[in-house]
Formats: sequence, C-alpha cells, structure tokens
Amino acid sequence: MKFGLAAHLRLLAEYNEWMNVRLYEAAAKLTDDVRKRDVGAFFPSLHLTLDHLLWVDRGWAVRWLGWAGPITPFGVPLFMDFTAMSAERRKLDGEIRAYFSEVDEASFDQPYTLASVIYGDTRTLPKWLWAMHWFNHQTHHRGQATTLLMQLGVDPGVTDLVRMPSLG
Repeated sequence: MKFGLAAHLRLLAEYNEWMNVRLYEAAAKLTDDVRKRDVGAFFPSLHLTLDHLLWVDRGWAVRWLGWAGPITPFGVPLFMDFTAMSAERRKLDGEIRAYFSEVDEASFDQPYTLASVIYGDTRTLPKWLWAMHWFNHQTHHRGQATTLLMQLGVDPGVTDLVRMPSLG
C-alpha cells in the first residue's frame, strides 16, 4: 500500500476531528467555572486552551476553506459560551475533513505565503509544510488540554492515533 501526502492529510484531519470530539465530551463533564478556572497553563484555563485551538483552525479556514474573515486578534477569546464553542468546533471539523478529503497533491507542492497574525512576519513555504504545521500545532495544544483535563479530574481516554475506531 502506498501512503502519500493526500492519505496522510486525510488521516490527520480524521484524527483531528476524532480527538476534538473526545476533548469536548470530556470537558462537558466539568462545570463552566471549572473549565474556565485559571490553572496556570499556557492559555490559563482549559476553556481558553480549547478556544485557542478553535481560533487557529478558524484562521486556517479563512485562508484555505473560504470562510469569511478577518481573523480575530491573537489572545481575544472567540467564545466564552461552551455550548456555542462546541457547535462551532463540530462544524469546523467537518469542513476541515471535507477539505482534506479531496487534496490535490500537486497543489500542496506549491509555495504558500502566510502573513502571521501572531509573529507579525511573512513566510513562504510549501503548502504541504503549512498543512503539517497546522495539524502538529493542534496535537501540541490538545496535549495540553488532555493534561488539564486529567488535573481537573476527567480522564480524556486514549489519544493514540492508531486507536481511532475507524482504523480497526
């Protein structure tokens, strides 16, 4: 079996969606006050960590999925209501999966220029590298979220990619 870029990106998009469902289900077991409690994390609370993940995905959705902009400023929460944030997360994850289900590998070899709203610079790299960065960044912050969940008394369960139900 040949495993190329398109298959890799489809798998990462599926994993992204699966893990986000699990995180939100686990977070829903907590009260709003506990989710929003400042626990000294990089983004102070579990809620703000989940909001950041959504903020990043919305930024990519504006750039690649045709969502209306602009991208909101870094650090300004998108949602303080967990139910609304959860609904947006589900909607966006479905669109991310749809986008990556039809990847044209040749287009991902092309350079893509990104003006960073966080770092205030512009970089041009192959589009596939930006896609890898997108998913890697999500995995990084989901790791923080799973740690926060455990510290707050909720086990998020297995997070291993190879344990996704769709893989058997």
